[in-house]
Amino acid sequence: MSTPGRRPQTKTRTPWLPPRWFIVLAWKVHRAIYRVSGGRRGLWPASAERWGTMRVTTIGRHSGQERSVILGYFEDGPKLVTMAMNGWGEGEPAWWLNLQAHPHAEVQLADDSRLVVARAASGDERASLWDRWRSLDKNLDENARRRPTETAIVVFEPATNAE
Repeated sequence: MSTPGRRPQTKTRTPWLPPRWFIVLAWKVHRAIYRVSGGRRGLWPASAERWGTMRVTTIGRHSGQERSVILGYFEDGPKLVTMAMNGWGEGEPAWWLNLQAHPHAEVQLADDSRLVVARAASGDERASLWDRWRSLDKNLDENARRRPTETAIVVFEPATNAE
Protein backbone atom coordinates (compact mmCIF):
# COMPACT_ATOMS: atom_id res chain seq x y z
CA MET A 1 0.00 0.00 0.00
CA SER A 2 1.45 3.37 -0.95
CA THR A 3 1.26 6.61 0.95
CA PRO A 4 -0.98 9.22 -0.74
CA GLY A 5 1.15 11.74 -2.60
CA ARG A 6 4.22 9.52 -2.75
CA ARG A 7 5.52 7.93 -5.95
CA PRO A 8 4.51 4.23 -6.01
CA GLN A 9 6.62 1.47 -7.52
CA THR A 10 4.14 0.68 -10.32
CA LYS A 11 4.13 2.73 -13.50
CA THR A 12 0.85 4.34 -14.55
CA ARG A 13 0.03 6.88 -17.19
CA THR A 14 0.14 10.46 -15.91
CA PRO A 15 -2.27 13.10 -17.20
CA TRP A 16 -0.97 15.75 -19.56
CA LEU A 17 0.35 18.99 -18.06
CA PRO A 18 1.48 22.04 -20.02
CA PRO A 19 5.22 22.78 -20.15
CA ARG A 20 6.79 24.30 -17.03
CA TRP A 21 7.32 27.72 -18.70
CA PHE A 22 3.58 27.89 -19.39
CA ILE A 23 2.66 27.03 -15.78
CA VAL A 24 5.01 29.75 -14.48
CA LEU A 25 3.57 32.25 -16.98
CA ALA A 26 0.02 31.36 -15.88
CA TRP A 27 0.98 32.03 -12.24
CA LYS A 28 2.38 35.45 -13.21
CA VAL A 29 -0.71 36.35 -15.25
CA HIS A 30 -2.99 35.29 -12.39
CA ARG A 31 -1.09 37.50 -9.92
CA ALA A 32 -1.15 40.39 -12.42
CA ILE A 33 -4.93 40.10 -12.83
CA TYR A 34 -5.31 40.22 -9.06
CA ARG A 35 -2.98 43.22 -8.75
CA VAL A 36 -4.37 45.24 -11.70
CA SER A 37 -7.97 44.69 -10.56
CA GLY A 38 -7.14 45.86 -7.05
CA GLY A 39 -8.03 42.40 -5.71
CA ARG A 40 -11.50 42.37 -7.32
CA ARG A 41 -10.54 39.51 -9.68
CA GLY A 42 -8.39 36.43 -9.24
CA LEU A 43 -9.81 34.95 -6.04
CA TRP A 44 -12.90 32.78 -5.75
CA PRO A 45 -14.45 30.89 -2.84
CA ALA A 46 -14.21 27.15 -2.42
CA SER A 47 -17.38 25.07 -2.56
CA ALA A 48 -18.20 21.44 -1.82
CA GLU A 49 -17.51 20.55 -5.47
CA ARG A 50 -14.67 22.93 -6.35
CA TRP A 51 -11.50 24.30 -4.78
CA GLY A 52 -11.17 28.06 -4.42
CA THR A 53 -8.22 30.43 -4.60
CA MET A 54 -6.64 32.45 -1.82
CA ARG A 55 -3.76 34.88 -1.60
CA VAL A 56 -1.24 33.94 1.08
CA THR A 57 1.30 36.47 2.35
CA THR A 58 4.32 34.99 4.10
CA ILE A 59 7.58 36.41 5.45
CA GLY A 60 10.61 35.47 3.36
CA ARG A 61 12.90 33.11 5.24
CA HIS A 62 16.04 34.88 3.98
CA SER A 63 14.88 38.40 3.10
CA GLY A 64 12.41 39.01 5.92
CA GLN A 65 10.21 40.72 3.30
CA GLU A 66 6.54 39.98 2.65
CA ARG A 67 5.96 37.52 -0.20
CA SER A 68 2.55 36.74 -1.69
CA VAL A 69 1.30 33.83 -3.76
CA ILE A 70 -2.13 32.69 -4.97
CA LEU A 71 -2.99 29.09 -4.07
CA GLY A 72 -5.87 26.67 -4.45
CA TYR A 73 -7.61 25.64 -1.23
CA PHE A 74 -10.65 24.07 0.35
CA GLU A 75 -12.21 24.65 3.76
CA ASP A 76 -12.19 22.11 6.56
CA GLY A 77 -14.28 23.76 9.25
CA PRO A 78 -12.38 26.91 10.29
CA LYS A 79 -9.19 25.60 8.65
CA LEU A 80 -8.01 26.24 5.09
CA VAL A 81 -6.19 23.41 3.33
CA THR A 82 -3.78 23.55 0.38
CA MET A 83 -0.96 21.48 -1.09
CA ALA A 84 2.73 22.40 -1.37
CA MET A 85 3.01 21.01 -4.88
CA ASN A 86 5.08 23.58 -6.83
CA GLY A 87 2.97 23.05 -9.96
CA TRP A 88 3.71 19.32 -9.66
CA GLY A 89 7.39 20.13 -10.26
CA GLU A 90 10.36 19.02 -8.18
CA GLY A 91 11.33 20.81 -5.01
CA GLU A 92 9.31 22.57 -2.39
CA PRO A 93 7.62 25.86 -3.30
CA ALA A 94 9.25 28.95 -1.77
CA TRP A 95 6.05 29.92 0.05
CA TRP A 96 6.07 26.57 1.91
CA LEU A 97 9.73 26.94 2.84
CA ASN A 98 8.92 30.45 4.11
CA LEU A 99 6.02 29.11 6.21
CA GLN A 100 8.23 26.42 7.71
CA ALA A 101 10.57 29.17 8.90
CA HIS A 102 7.80 31.65 9.86
CA PRO A 103 4.43 29.83 10.18
CA HIS A 104 2.35 32.99 10.78
CA ALA A 105 0.77 34.39 7.61
CA GLU A 106 -2.12 36.44 6.28
CA VAL A 107 -4.68 34.88 3.96
CA GLN A 108 -6.88 36.92 1.66
CA LEU A 109 -10.01 35.12 0.49
CA ALA A 110 -12.56 36.38 -2.04
CA ASP A 111 -14.63 37.91 0.78
CA ASP A 112 -12.46 37.79 3.90
CA SER A 113 -8.98 38.24 5.31
CA ARG A 114 -7.52 36.12 8.11
CA LEU A 115 -4.39 35.78 10.20
CA VAL A 116 -3.36 32.13 10.25
CA VAL A 117 -0.69 29.73 11.42
CA ALA A 118 0.46 27.06 8.95
CA ARG A 119 1.50 23.49 9.62
CA ALA A 120 1.85 20.24 7.69
CA ALA A 121 -0.85 17.62 8.16
CA SER A 122 0.34 14.14 9.07
CA GLY A 123 -0.98 10.68 9.76
CA ASP A 124 -4.74 10.08 9.59
CA GLU A 125 -5.43 13.80 9.19
CA ARG A 126 -3.21 13.92 6.08
CA ALA A 127 -4.86 10.84 4.60
CA SER A 128 -8.33 12.28 5.20
CA LEU A 129 -7.41 15.66 3.66
CA TRP A 130 -5.76 13.91 0.68
CA ASP A 131 -9.00 12.01 0.10
CA ARG A 132 -10.90 15.30 0.14
CA TRP A 133 -8.51 16.77 -2.47
CA ARG A 134 -8.98 13.62 -4.53
CA SER A 135 -12.73 14.32 -4.61
CA LEU A 136 -11.97 17.79 -6.07
CA ASP A 137 -9.23 16.67 -8.51
CA LYS A 138 -9.64 13.33 -10.30
CA ASN A 139 -5.99 13.42 -11.45
CA LEU A 140 -4.51 14.08 -8.01
CA ASP A 141 -2.74 10.76 -7.49
CA GLU A 142 -1.39 10.60 -11.04
CA ASN A 143 -0.06 14.16 -10.87
CA ALA A 144 1.46 13.59 -7.42
CA ARG A 145 3.52 10.76 -8.92
CA ARG A 146 5.42 13.40 -10.91
CA ARG A 147 7.10 14.56 -7.71
CA PRO A 148 10.01 12.55 -6.31
CA THR A 149 8.95 13.39 -2.74
CA GLU A 150 5.71 13.39 -0.83
CA THR A 151 3.50 16.44 -1.42
CA ALA A 152 2.83 18.25 1.84
CA ILE A 153 -0.77 18.99 2.80
CA VAL A 154 -0.65 22.43 4.42
CA VAL A 155 -3.26 23.38 7.01
CA PHE A 156 -3.89 27.05 7.85
CA GLU A 157 -5.51 27.40 11.26
CA PRO A 158 -6.89 30.67 12.62
CA ALA A 159 -4.06 32.38 14.53
CA THR A 160 -6.19 32.72 17.67
CA ASN A 161 -6.85 28.95 17.80
CA ALA A 162 -3.35 27.75 16.89
CA GLU A 163 -1.17 29.89 19.16
